[in-house]
Amino acid sequence: MPTHKKPEGTDGAERRIPYHFGEKIRMIRERKGLTLKVVAQRAGVSESLVSQIERNRVSPAIDTLLTLADVLDINLEFLFEEYRRKRPVLITRADERKKAIEDGVAYEEVVMPTESDGRNAMEAFVVEIPVGAHTRRGSYGHLGREIGYIVQGKGQLHYENLVYNLAEGDSVSFSAGTPHTLANTGDVPLKAFWVVSPPQRFVR
Repeated sequence: MPTHKKPEGTDGAERRIPYHFGEKIRMIRERKGLTLKVVAQRAGVSESLVSQIERNRVSPAIDTLLTLADVLDINLEFLFEEYRRKRPVLITRADERKKAIEDGVAYEEVVMPTESDGRNAMEAFVVEIPVGAHTRRGSYGHLGREIGYIVQGKGQLHYENLVYNLAEGDSVSFSAGTPHTLANTGDVPLKAFWVVSPPQRFVR
């Protein structure tokens, strides 16, 4: 089986890069009037490595890429927009979903937020609440907004000092800054589809 040697001077570069970060890095560096040597010194890497990254000869380690972006004050969304175009649709298979259980309430992640989404980031769950139980996640409130859809059962949304009865097929939307909980008031497990923005990321 043939072996492949890493190019000399890659300083830990991992593999050839399928995304053209280098062209953007070179363009910004030249616009700012900085030499390869100056950028390399500020980033703490070799001039040879910066040169090879700019020519898309190697793929830098993520910490090196982020350091270069910081040195050149490059917006990460601009840097990764090509990657996003190549993966416009993210799919989470049913058997790959992350799950968490809190006080008997099960949360199954349907949509995982990504850093590149920025202020548009969201997360979505299938929530299952046992009979007589309720969520505790929003009991103190948090930034953002939530949208819910009752898939099965009956429940009550407690929103500060207000109570809203919800049945199968009902949907709800509210500012998450006010303390809120969802309680199962029926005689079967309450299942709901829930969207939170910005993400709270308690399912890891």
